[in-house]
Amino acid sequence: MNGIEKDLQGQAKVVRLNLLNKLGRELARAYGVTTIPAMIVFDGGGRVRYSHKGVPNRQRIVQEVRQLGG
Repeated sequence: MNGIEKDLQGQAKVVRLNLLNKLGRELARAYGVTTIPAMIVFDGGGRVRYSHKGVPNRQRIVQEVRQLGG
């Protein structure tokens, strides 16, 4: 996932969560994250549009975001 922030600069906000802290664990539980790494793409309304468990394909993530108009 390194570099994805640069790929999407000005198009989407990329947020990384630390699953060792309380907020990270709560969000992981809420969205069913059971493995790391994991990637979830949300639309502007906060709805999950794409999710992937395991090492994500950087090009696929960028494509998914751009399809949302990011």
